[in-house]
Amino acid sequence: MPTSPVPIALPVTAVTCLEDRAHVERSVVLDLEAGTQRLLLGPISALAVDRGLHAELSAGHPATVLDARIVRTWTPRGPGPAADDPALRRRVTALEAEQESLSRRRQRLLARLDLLARLAADLLRDIGEGAGLGEVDRVRWTRELDQVDDERDTHGEELRAVEARSTALGAELAEVRRAMELADSAPAELVGHVELTVRAAAAGPAGLRLTHLTPCALWRPSYRAVLDGDSLTLDTDAMVWQQTGEDWSNVRLTLSTARSARATEPPRLGEDRLTLHDRSPAERRALHVELREEDIADLGPVPVQGLPGVDDGGEVRVLHCDAKVSVRSDGRAHRVPLSSFATSVSREYACSPELSPLVGQVVRFDNRSGHALLAGPVDLVSGSGFVGRGTLDFTAPDASADLAFGSRDDHRVLRHTEETRDTAGLTQRTLLTRTVRLHLSRFSAPGEQDAHTVVVRERIPVSETSAVEVGLRREACSPPPDEVDADGIARWNVPLPPGGRRSITLVYTVSADAKVSGL
Repeated sequence: MPTSPVPIALPVTAVTCLEDRAHVERSVVLDLEAGTQRLLLGPISALAVDRGLHAELSAGHPATVLDARIVRTWTPRGPGPAADDPALRRRVTALEAEQESLSRRRQRLLARLDLLARLAADLLRDIGEGAGLGEVDRVRWTRELDQVDDERDTHGEELRAVEARSTALGAELAEVRRAMELADSAPAELVGHVELTVRAAAAGPAGLRLTHLTPCALWRPSYRAVLDGDSLTLDTDAMVWQQTGEDWSNVRLTLSTARSARATEPPRLGEDRLTLHDRSPAERRALHVELREEDIADLGPVPVQGLPGVDDGGEVRVLHCDAKVSVRSDGRAHRVPLSSFATSVSREYACSPELSPLVGQVVRFDNRSGHALLAGPVDLVSGSGFVGRGTLDFTAPDASADLAFGSRDDHRVLRHTEETRDTAGLTQRTLLTRTVRLHLSRFSAPGEQDAHTVVVRERIPVSETSAVEVGLRREACSPPPDEVDADGIARWNVPLPPGGRRSITLVYTVSADAKVSGL
């Protein structure tokens, strides 16, 4: 069956950008003839996945797709310039040709100068031998030496001019190549087309919808938070990269966190044998404990092995762009706006002296975007302009989120710890007393009158065994904590006026039985 010699254009109309690839949709109206026919559509990206190709015709036309396949053709570029080359590529071709000509000319000049140097050496040797034999021909010797020197000077100056031009030409060629990389891309040598076999009962137009997967495309979320007084404006954007070999021009873009590359088969279950055995006398006499660090967090998504992806809370999220977008196939980041909302915020000056001696400004707000906020970087903008970059964790719709807008330069926190160890005489219990002293200070500018509250958090160990008891000595604390949660985080709300200083003392004890070791 013959194939149409002229390919039918098959533009990209919609793209669903996944975490590490893209699902491309193409649409076109075909003018079908009655009977079975084979059409050539394209060109399309040579990276299109063959097994993901799917074609369907509109239901209003009596036609059926019999076969659809991707064929690829290889057309390497010739050594010379092509007729459709842009101006920058033509300039590069001209500069490369001139550089090659200068290189050959330089080699000829070097060979000429080397020959003149050997000729001068032979002439001087002839003069020396003639003078030794008593033959004196000053006129001929002077004429020949002057002629050799003149030619050496002429060719030397020409060589220096050629080398200077070659150096300038190399710098210009590097700049033009850099500009061409930024503004133009080389035409693809490997091009794909779609061969479509269609059977139509009657002639007429029919709409075709063709979809396939394409690698070399991905997206990641990005945010911009603008803080203005007690109001926060959060812009949600998507950074899209693609180098599929074809531009996406004026397409409907959908962003998804689906991981199509992951296998859908459940993991194999292996045997997990549990055995019981009696403890030895030595194990009954001693109990070993150890201190460990644990992150306090809610139940989040299951970590994905391999390349870090988008934190979507363990559920596939789909985001839509309201307007059509264009993304060039240049491998660069393209920012696509998704949503924006403004909401009221609550401020808090927070400090965790054990982790950092700085007092940071934390802003808490509710997610009013109508969709989940995926984890990603945030550009922070305040009244003075851009103040830095933070990180936003996964936030469900209408849930509360926190953003840190940097530290306060006019606050300082000092932390000192003391530890004493004692053993009771009768019970042989080990008593560990730890004292933590915190000193807060605020350096204010002249005329500053506003006072604010600094939330200070300090942690207390939490015991998981009855053999070790942890207790807070409230009578020794100055002042006592305002709150101690189940995770052992003690919190103080410390009012700090301009130029003010405050001190906090935290005392807690750790008591362990005689058989406990490891503290």
